[in-house]
Amino acid sequence: MSKAFAGLAGAAGRPVPPREVCDAMADRFNELHEAELRVFPGAHETLDRLKELGVRLALVTNGAAEPQRAKVIRFALEERFDHIQIEGEHGFGKPEERAYTHAMGALGVGPQETWMVGDNLEWEIVAPQRLGIYAIWYDGYAVGLPPGCPIRPDRIIRSLPELLA
Repeated sequence: MSKAFAGLAGAAGRPVPPREVCDAMADRFNELHEAELRVFPGAHETLDRLKELGVRLALVTNGAAEPQRAKVIRFALEERFDHIQIEGEHGFGKPEERAYTHAMGALGVGPQETWMVGDNLEWEIVAPQRLGIYAIWYDGYAVGLPPGCPIRPDRIIRSLPELLA
């Protein structure tokens, strides 16, 4: 973390804070970020309705095992998904091809039967589309695609309940 602060301080012509200060700032940021984290509006209701309709669901997320698993539990997602795949538990993650093929295998579906929904254009649109997966970009902040963006999602939604339409 102090490398990041060193780069910022150096660029601004300022002295680098002591390591303890850098660590305390990083820890406090993480605490605040965690406290403010929420599920997207309508997420539970949408997932529950999809399950009622018989849709098999997988959660594919990157990150370390312990904090990601804690989020899954905190936000009551375990019972809403048929398969939960955390990069830190499986040893691979998006945008690696096997992250998608493993999840499809766990659900017993092929690419033509699969939708990928996510907010990362590279990991949840481009990579899945290469496999023939229908890729839906979640534009939760309604900012639209960046100007000149060559990436073309199969569908764009601004709220998760739109998946039910």
